[in-house]
Amino acid sequence: MPEGPIDDPGRFVTDLADRAMRAANAEGISIQEIDEEIGSVYEAIIHAVEHREGGLAD
Repeated sequence: MPEGPIDDPGRFVTDLADRAMRAANAEGISIQEIDEEIGSVYEAIIHAVEHREGGLAD
C-alpha cells in the first residue's frame, strides 16, 4: 500500500484487484474460492485502502 495520497483511488483498487486475481489464478486458486473466503476482492481492497493508517490485520 502506498504511504501517501492515491491520485486515482478507483484505478488503484481495480489494478490491485486485477493483480491479486491473476496471482491467485497462477497459484491455482479459483475466484469462487476467494469469494467464499473473503467475499469481493474489490471490497476487501477498498476496506484496506480506507483503513491503511497503520497496524497489522488481525
